[in-house]
Amino acid sequence: MDPSKFHASTSGKVVRQPQGYWAFLPAALPPALTFSPSLIAALSDADRALGELKGLGGTLANPHLLIRPLARREAVLSSRIEGTRASLDDLLAYEATQHSFLETGSDVREVHNYVRALEYGLERIHTLPISQRLIREIHARLMEGVAGKEHLGGDVWTPAAENAASEFRRSQNWIGPAGSTLETAPYVPPPVDEMMAALSALENFIHAPSDLPPLLRLGLIHYQFEAIHPFLDGNGRVGRLLIALLLSAWQLLPQPLLYLSAYFESNRRDYYDLLLAVSQRAAWEDWLLYFLEGVKQQSLDAVNRIDRLQALRVQYQAQIHARRAPARLLRVVDLLFAQPVLTTRQVESALGINFPGAQRLIDQFVQAGLLREITGGRRNRVYRADEILKILESA
Repeated sequence: MDPSKFHASTSGKVVRQPQGYWAFLPAALPPALTFSPSLIAALSDADRALGELKGLGGTLANPHLLIRPLARREAVLSSRIEGTRASLDDLLAYEATQHSFLETGSDVREVHNYVRALEYGLERIHTLPISQRLIREIHARLMEGVAGKEHLGGDVWTPAAENAASEFRRSQNWIGPAGSTLETAPYVPPPVDEMMAALSALENFIHAPSDLPPLLRLGLIHYQFEAIHPFLDGNGRVGRLLIALLLSAWQLLPQPLLYLSAYFESNRRDYYDLLLAVSQRAAWEDWLLYFLEGVKQQSLDAVNRIDRLQALRVQYQAQIHARRAPARLLRVVDLLFAQPVLTTRQVESALGINFPGAQRLIDQFVQAGLLREITGGRRNRVYRADEILKILESA
């Protein structure tokens, strides 16, 4: 790491290590922020958009129908930032059948682990505060059965060979192009001892009373976690998971409906450049403006998707009522929105009916054009709700 690119600032300092390389030690939060007109305006816009999403979330009669598919969309996009290629279709098919249509060793398991980590964290925060322990527990679920290198956008990687799930790193890592070293990498996080001290300070900041607006605190926390980089793999994903968990823990939303990975993924180069700029020259405002824009855009995007999904659900229900079809079909409609890729066995289990009865219900949806069989086989068939997935997958 080149120390000349890091200027003494409120974000931290670079320190030469006994082995000869330089590492960055992030300063404890919060920094001294200047509330410029641009930052105030961006914060107001983000708060307003988040408030609109919060209001909508409070009116949802069956929020679980939307929480599940939106969480899976987040898992796909957050994992894609790290270089995985699995699609939402791949993930949903994997969950429906417990095996992927892709080759063994595909990225689907990693994405599925993200879902497990997110759902675990959202449940766990009711009994355990966000803490180093919770972070390790989330990381364990994220990394179960997978290993390798963490992709950081473009050709940027961090070594992750010997990392054990649920354990903070016990050796020095670095972030840089493939083939880089501690000496040549653009960024070297704090050594282990300083890392542990920085994590403790971050945990204190999360729980300490603060006059800072919550969205600014979220942006600061995300930067700080990525600067500390406490694992040899999974730091980006855990850092993005923490955003969702804090939104829920701080009760900024009644339901977990806001995720930022779509924004980060579509502006990936800016994401990494602005995080690094905070470390190098304390560019706090640039990072926070970017972060708040993401909150605004993704809040409005979530409102739009939820409105479209709810309208489609009403349309499907109206079609069923018009045909005077059995009430069980209405339950299948709800199941489709929670699981837009599904099997007859899942319908059988969800409705508590026998397999032939479940297949007859599925067949009615296929005939109505609401489901499409995607395997082409005669057994172990899988069905896809195209219109629902079109809304979820649209840019």
